[in-house]
Amino acid sequence: MGDTMELSLTEKQMTDAIIAHGIRPSLQRVLIYSYLCKNPIHPTVDTVYTALMPSIPTLSKTTVYNTLKLFCQHNLVQTLTIENDELRYDADLKDHLHFKCTHCGQVYDVPYTKTTETYDTFKNQLPGHFIASKVQTCIWGTCAHCNHDTI
Repeated sequence: MGDTMELSLTEKQMTDAIIAHGIRPSLQRVLIYSYLCKNPIHPTVDTVYTALMPSIPTLSKTTVYNTLKLFCQHNLVQTLTIENDELRYDADLKDHLHFKCTHCGQVYDVPYTKTTETYDTFKNQLPGHFIASKVQTCIWGTCAHCNHDTI
């Protein structure tokens, strides 16, 4: 499975992506989006805030929350809730699976070439007049790092 894969975008590409999604690219918004792209760890609001606060002393947790909410409303990032109503954010919008380690709590992307095909199958199995707006699959277990530590 390997580690999560960073979305390799330049600062200009990140700024252009924000603009393309109808959002004004303030410095804080670009830095928050950049963090999501460069750290595909599926962070929470608290994680993003804690990571960026040392470099942006004027940053507030409310700004991070509102920015991430705006990004979601404009389909720039997606949310996932793996458990305990813990909302996490993901800049990778392609269909993919998620794996949460029950030991360390890390969330990893799982590349699977048939994800889109599988999600379409799920959607086609819905009863008549049901329309899926989002499909996500989460897997729980022990990551390679934690598994190695227990051997």
